[in-house]
Amino acid sequence: MNILRVRCRSAEEFRSFYNPGHPDGGIFCPTTKQLTPEDEVVVEIVCNALPNRVFIRGTVVSWRPALPRLRVRAGAMVKFASEEGAKRDFVLETIDGHRKPTPRRRHTRIPIGLPVKLRLAREAEPVDADLREISANGALVCAAVVPPLGTEVVLDLVPPGGVAPMAISGRVIYHAGPGQTGLRFVFREGGGSRRLRELVRRFKIS
Repeated sequence: MNILRVRCRSAEEFRSFYNPGHPDGGIFCPTTKQLTPEDEVVVEIVCNALPNRVFIRGTVVSWRPALPRLRVRAGAMVKFASEEGAKRDFVLETIDGHRKPTPRRRHTRIPIGLPVKLRLAREAEPVDADLREISANGALVCAAVVPPLGTEVVLDLVPPGGVAPMAISGRVIYHAGPGQTGLRFVFREGGGSRRLRELVRRFKIS
């Protein structure tokens, strides 16, 4: 996973990176790593105006080398994925001061795209889902079935490098757009938190 960091100290500096010319939004990411168009990447946005760092998936449009004499930085222009519209709007509205500040998250969400199974706690048959984000205490999944708030669920996923699926219990705490469900993990035993931190670490390096 190529993660490109955009670090800015103010709203004005963020706007110097942001490119509104793409329908889904885009941003210039300073990086000396040579990338090619259509490479899939994750943009990590770090800004003093945001409560947390935000990860947004996208695709490389172009990359340019540095031109020191002209004071041109090396970097890639990235267009955001269409399904990341909610995150894009959160970043833009928060940085512009049009959204009330949100509490700082304790754990950073890692963006991934992984097929998983989602089971309602009282039903045996799972449904196909896509794991969009995960952290040590929660996740964002996308599925045709949207469980009601407060519903207890079980997420079955295969860890990086693993073979057997891992079952993680959780509870629905919010809905984020069409088909997207936010989960908070529920630890059934003392080692559950440690296992999840290890799982997230493996996703980071995979």
